[in-house]
Amino acid sequence: MRFKNLDLNLLVVLDALLTEGSVTRAARVLHRSPSAISDALGRLREYFDDELLAPVGRQLQPTPRAESLKAMVRDILVRIETSVTAQPTFDPATTDRRFRIHVSDFTQFVLGPAVMAQTARARSKAILHFLPQAAHPHRDLEHGDADLLILPAGRVSPEHPGEALFTERFACVVWRHGPLADGPWDTARYAAASHVVMRPITAQDASAYEDTHLRRAGVERRIAATTFGFATLPSLVVGTGHVATMQASLARQLSRLWPLTLRPCPIEIPPMAQVMQWHSYRARDPGLAWLRQVMHHAAAGLTEGAAPAHAD
Repeated sequence: MRFKNLDLNLLVVLDALLTEGSVTRAARVLHRSPSAISDALGRLREYFDDELLAPVGRQLQPTPRAESLKAMVRDILVRIETSVTAQPTFDPATTDRRFRIHVSDFTQFVLGPAVMAQTARARSKAILHFLPQAAHPHRDLEHGDADLLILPAGRVSPEHPGEALFTERFACVVWRHGPLADGPWDTARYAAASHVVMRPITAQDASAYEDTHLRRAGVERRIAATTFGFATLPSLVVGTGHVATMQASLARQLSRLWPLTLRPCPIEIPPMAQVMQWHSYRARDPGLAWLRQVMHHAAAGLTEGAAPAHAD
């Protein structure tokens, strides 16, 4: 198919080249030969009257013209994909769809079991791919690399629809036999302790959710260790006098595995709202609507630290 004398199949090649930065890798992704990709690149260069991708070492670096085309090309392809693949109905018992869900290890640990139980009851044949949070989650959404994001409300994009899923409170976790397990627990003792902190490797500022609220209270934590996942926090305080500040529901579950004592946060940390978000082009996708309903039903069963969130 052609538009303005451009073979639209070439846009698929251009998207792969801009994403992979290599003729060989683009050929592998598109299941075509490198020579066919090189030929397509030549036709693209002729049409746009621009080099588009220039060799720098073993990589192909996009020209300014190619950079200006990158987002538009990806947007066009996502629109086409959502229009072509969208089905008027969805049956979880017969589908072969694969859903890509970007979540933190905390959300997967707390919500995942209930989600899997929901899909099992529905006899669903859909495959759920739980993927780690990305540095730019909305870019993955817009590129078609994610179907659903579950992330804190502060990271939600205004460009796409979303729904509140659940809220999470915070607690302090210490070793059951350590010096912080007994005695008074106030701001001064908390501030004087050494801390184990989760620093997400995807966050540009490497800032934990609670940092802002602790700074407002004048508390600057003395860090003993950092980790990239929430679920490992409790294990790192065992056998020490350290403290970890983390999601209360996750702390409660992991305290069944480790010798831990949970103590209330002496500094007020507002509950963290978790939101699920999807691409605006897929607002009427019946498969995605089913998955969102599964998420809501799973969140409705959360208790104690985490609780269902209700949009205003």
